[in-house]
Amino acid sequence: MTAQPRSYLTETEYLERERVSTIKHEYYAGELFAMSGASEAHNLIASNVNASLYAQIRGRGCRIYPSDMRIRVVKTGLYTYPDMTIVCGTPEFADTTKRDTLLNPTIIIEILSPSTERYDRGVTFQNYRTIPSLKEYILIAQNKHHIERYIRHEEHTWLLTEAVGLDATIVLASIQSTLALADAYELVDLAPGSPAEDRAGSDEA
Repeated sequence: MTAQPRSYLTETEYLERERVSTIKHEYYAGELFAMSGASEAHNLIASNVNASLYAQIRGRGCRIYPSDMRIRVVKTGLYTYPDMTIVCGTPEFADTTKRDTLLNPTIIIEILSPSTERYDRGVTFQNYRTIPSLKEYILIAQNKHHIERYIRHEEHTWLLTEAVGLDATIVLASIQSTLALADAYELVDLAPGSPAEDRAGSDEA
């Protein structure tokens, strides 16, 4: 993401511009940050994960939103576009007419890239942790067969589970679903020089 050379914008000004913009922007503390396009691997992983999870949660009152769904972190004022957002129950929107800014995600999924990994692990997750409805945060690597799941255990405590290798699976407890890495990475060619991942399994810390 790249900061735009603009003066301070209010949230209302940001939304007015964003709704007519041809590209997506993150908004934080009065500043805009352009969001870059995604790689082939990123897009394949997103579609694979969507297909796998949708097949499991269909009919249970849960919705899966792709990366065009904006969310607002009420406590910090961040507006951003996760790679995938899942809501179980009734979705809540900042504007009930436009329904384009979600407030109550159950699960947020981010597909990591070299340019966003540090941000997704740090500042982004710090913001996401303040969302009361958020139960799980999923990070999916693009350069290796590796998925991390952070699940809210109690106030201020998140537990990490990792799944490594194509034989591994990871449980998304809040939607009673399982994601197999073989499904998530189907047809995905890892970048040349990516670390080989031959291990399978899951460890909790």
